[in-house]
Amino acid sequence: MTTTTQPTQPTTSTTPALHDPPLPVRAKLAAAWASFMFFYIYVDYLHLYKPGAVDDILSGVVFEFDISQTFVVVSLALVGVPGLMILLSAALPARASRMLNLVVALLYVPVSAFNLAGESWWYFYGLGALVEIVLLGFIIRSAWTWPRTATLP
Repeated sequence: MTTTTQPTQPTTSTTPALHDPPLPVRAKLAAAWASFMFFYIYVDYLHLYKPGAVDDILSGVVFEFDISQTFVVVSLALVGVPGLMILLSAALPARASRMLNLVVALLYVPVSAFNLAGESWWYFYGLGALVEIVLLGFIIRSAWTWPRTATLP
């Protein structure tokens, strides 16, 4: 009695590819601004763990600025604008959203870089500023390359 063995075929399971529809530009922009806000706020929050930071605040100084109503209003505006950009990126008409995203993101690049001024904690502030600037670059690129539709003549 002869037995023949058939060569074994490697078994491969065919997993269907995941459905990955393209994300609308508005959603990308809103998500990028939300991510930016997390870093922006947490860098400020984690700054409180730096030795001497709370003492400076209790003595009425942040960085080299006296804590006053003007300082707090400017700080609120600096945090509030990116927070509003989450909504405005999704709610404004495409042309206005694109222009506003370009302008605000370009204005916030130097704001994020300013966090490095005079700091000794380069790893912490450098990482925060780097991530913020990369996110702003993504926002600028996404707004700049916003797909256009052909207009009828």
